[in-house]
Amino acid sequence: MTIKIDQQFSDDAVLAELGERLAARRLELQLTQAAVAEQAGIGKRTLERIEVGQSSQLVSLIRVLRVLDALPGLDALLPAVGVRPMDLLNSKGKPRQRAPSQPATEQARRPWRWDDGT
Repeated sequence: MTIKIDQQFSDDAVLAELGERLAARRLELQLTQAAVAEQAGIGKRTLERIEVGQSSQLVSLIRVLRVLDALPGLDALLPAVGVRPMDLLNSKGKPRQRAPSQPATEQARRPWRWDDGT
């Protein structure tokens, strides 16, 4: 049974779920921890820590994902953000470098709808 990760999960719970999923993928590919660690260029102990949900360096995770042929999944995790036409117009063609200093109001955060009277 796969658990859907959501906002309610603690950081430790997210790490544990990711570790379980990595271990399951490794087993699905019939790879040993030693083989994955060697191909990823990390220590076997590092892979063991990742699989039990302990914190590790992000580069180690990326290397393991690459070996398990799961790296393309990161694209779905954080898809590239396109330039909005109004931002391009307002910035005179220059890419945005900073977020606004004032947080958006609740009204501005709501998605626009056709029947929206405001």
